Amino acid sequence: MLIYPQLSSGALSQFPIVKRRSVRTVLNAAADGSSIKSGDPGAETIEWQLAYSGMSDEELSALAQFHAAMEGSLNEFTFLDPNGNLLAWSEDLKNAVWSADSYLSLSGASEDPWGGTNGWHIGNSGAGAQSLMQTLNTPGQYTYCFSVYGRGTQPTTVTLLFGTRRTERELNTTWGRVSISGQGDPAASAIVFGLEVPAGSAVDIFGPQVEAQQVASAYKTATTGGIFENARFRDDAFTFTTTDVNRHSATVSIIYAKHL
Repeated sequence: MLIYPQLSSGALSQFPIVKRRSVRTVLNAAADGSSIKSGDPGAETIEWQLAYSGMSDEELSALAQFHAAMEGSLNEFTFLDPNGNLLAWSEDLKNAVWSADSYLSLSGASEDPWGGTNGWHIGNSGAGAQSLMQTLNTPGQYTYCFSVYGRGTQPTTVTLLFGTRRTERELNTTWGRVSISGQGDPAASAIVFGLEVPAGSAVDIFGPQVEAQQVASAYKTATTGGIFENARFRDDAFTFTTTDVNRHSATVSIIYAKHL
């Protein structure tokens, strides 16, 4: 899998990040002067402008070599949105992208941490732990952070799942955010993220999120997820400025066109 490189810090980019999403409306003009407008979701394009400063020689080399390997704008690669949630359908845990064990009950329209009704109540009626998971087609050598808001009907422990890693986290009766971060198996081309609920327990959860960085940022609602498998560099030339010894700056533009 050809994938855009992370920085040595585990981040994909630095601030500021500019992200532009463009959509198209189809206009059908009739002979009587009337018109019909309809959206054209297949023509969506997204562009990111990533500004880097203070890059090391190693980081600059990795980015320049990747740009050369892609032959500028010619070839496609996978890009993980640095400003998005990599999970799909983060607020619809019954969607087919999620895999739930058979003794796990899922009830939506529950209270969330902000006083809304986008939370989920999860109960485990089985004799053993039950899990809720989503598999992402992302490389194992990346750094990721999986986070979720949760609370228990009574103080309890849930297990966060990140590939083959399992980490227990405490949930109280008030909302709190728990997370797990690190690198996965370098040989893996897909990673499972999720949580495991102990036997006989019930918890409320909201806002599961996966990001390609070491720590969790503000929660972002996701439907299609932030993995873009057919992204390209916008420019054929890669330019940079050396500002000091082992310090470089560059601006990179990446574009994703849904119809290509």
